Amino acid sequence: MDAKDRLNAVIDNIEKVIIGKRNIAELSIVAMLSHGHVLLEDVPGVGKTMLVRALAKSVGADFKRIQFTPDLLPSDVIGVSIYNPKDMEFHFRPGPIMGNIVLADEINRTSPKTQSSLLEAMEEASVTIDGVTMTIPKPFFVMATQNPIEYEGTYPLPEAQLDRFLLKVKMGYPSSKEEVEVLSRSQLSVPIDELEAVISLEELLQLQEEAKKIKVEDSIKSYIVDLSRQTRIDPYVYLGVSPRGSIALMKASQAYAMLKGRNYVTPDDVQYLAKSVFGHRIMLRSEARYDGITAEEITDRILAKTRVPVQRLVGQ
Repeated sequence: MDAKDRLNAVIDNIEKVIIGKRNIAELSIVAMLSHGHVLLEDVPGVGKTMLVRALAKSVGADFKRIQFTPDLLPSDVIGVSIYNPKDMEFHFRPGPIMGNIVLADEINRTSPKTQSSLLEAMEEASVTIDGVTMTIPKPFFVMATQNPIEYEGTYPLPEAQLDRFLLKVKMGYPSSKEEVEVLSRSQLSVPIDELEAVISLEELLQLQEEAKKIKVEDSIKSYIVDLSRQTRIDPYVYLGVSPRGSIALMKASQAYAMLKGRNYVTPDDVQYLAKSVFGHRIMLRSEARYDGITAEEITDRILAKTRVPVQRLVGQ
């Protein structure tokens, strides 16, 4: 199978558990291929946790889960060194962050101090304990879920933490027909228990390397930079998209192009992913909130007014 077939096999497998959310599964695969992470925001009970478990099973990954609570400590996430009196040495006991696919469940239920313990892991794929840096096994992918920030007992993620997520997506409620199908599938069994891997971790690592080779013309790179720069000068925005956000959009576009069976990025790829990449990176002024303006609306406006490059045919 080629890259497109293998990736669609993973998505088809996820759809055995998560019904009617193929676009969310695609975005999750895009983030994984880009060595990025995903922030899932929505109300409880719409399948956020099940999506992460299904993805981990589909690629045969070592799955770890961290349930964030107000009393969770950084050492509960990254691990701790424990003294062994028998050999009079400290031994590192790894935390749940040392996995291939990590579910950070309800990440905004814990304190900012514990949230910050994820920063190094998500950016550098390593953790530092007592001055010693340890690399997290590859592939490493974090999918964090959070409840809407207006819910009681939540701590809004700081800008630096949000910027570590490649994409932010919302699940949304299923349609009536889809919800009936969910009930039917769950009546006699638990679908996630019957899920098996359709690709190996070695294949996933290979696909990650292939995604880096997808062609991105200079005109597309300039288009991405133009979009990012427009967010920095918008009158409703006090903090626009950083260069890290521009890189994230480029890498996500490469992965999405590969998912669609192409070896080159098009402006349509960039436009499709822009809101998921930019939405959580745009920090609004108070005037925007008073006027009911959202980051997604600002991104739509920027996409509408920014000149789209005329792309010559490549890779065909």
